[in-house]
Amino acid sequence: MSAEFLEQLFGLSGQVAVVIGGTGVLGGAICEGLARAGATVVISGRGPEQGEARSAAIRALSGLASFTPVEVTERESLQSLLGATLKQHGQVDILINCAGANSASSYLEVTDEDWDRVLRTNLTSTHMASQIFSRQMIAAGRGGAIVNIGSVTADLPLSRVFAYSASKAAVINLTQNVARELAPYNIRVNALCPGFFPAEQNRNILSPERTEKIMSQTPMARFGEPEELIGAVLLLVSPRAGSFITGSAYYVDGGFTAMRL
Repeated sequence: MSAEFLEQLFGLSGQVAVVIGGTGVLGGAICEGLARAGATVVISGRGPEQGEARSAAIRALSGLASFTPVEVTERESLQSLLGATLKQHGQVDILINCAGANSASSYLEVTDEDWDRVLRTNLTSTHMASQIFSRQMIAAGRGGAIVNIGSVTADLPLSRVFAYSASKAAVINLTQNVARELAPYNIRVNALCPGFFPAEQNRNILSPERTEKIMSQTPMARFGEPEELIGAVLLLVSPRAGSFITGSAYYVDGGFTAMRL
């Protein structure tokens, strides 16, 4: 009885999920979690080798997954991703905006090129993808769920990641505004805000000294594992378990945002 209840509450059978940035460490774990919950997953990103390998690994576990390339900073490419998804699966129910970029430097050293690259990857692509895919969700009349990836740095700005922190603060604001506008269409929009999970875009700033400071401010005193994001994602995208959750910023951070000196 308990397994049946959990399946009814969190199962995603019949749902089609597009994960933009699914070729990365965190996005890849999210793809696997969605597939294991029963969703058909479209893994999308810039790395075809990583994407094909991830989709093959999911299929080896009897999941349903495929890879479609996308350039997240180009509207035409995102539109093509939607078109390819509809051609292959006929619908889209879940969108995860997981593409990310970072730049590590002091504020006075931040270049215009780095600033533009980080904001376009983290913020503008989230806006464009949400707009493109929500229009389709509205037209289909099935409702849906969008999850944007925020960060603990949206509330607690960190040194040396100025563009990243600014972009994630804006993602939270965007999430709240879009949630309000899409609520009448039963499209829920939330932000998942990870704490410190080592991934491609932050490994170059995790020096031993910085890691020590992060651990001193994290009550659980460790980094997160990518798989530890899956439970929160399933809650936010489930049409049953998450049916009344929209406009939220959901933190998975080992207590980092609760810590004060």
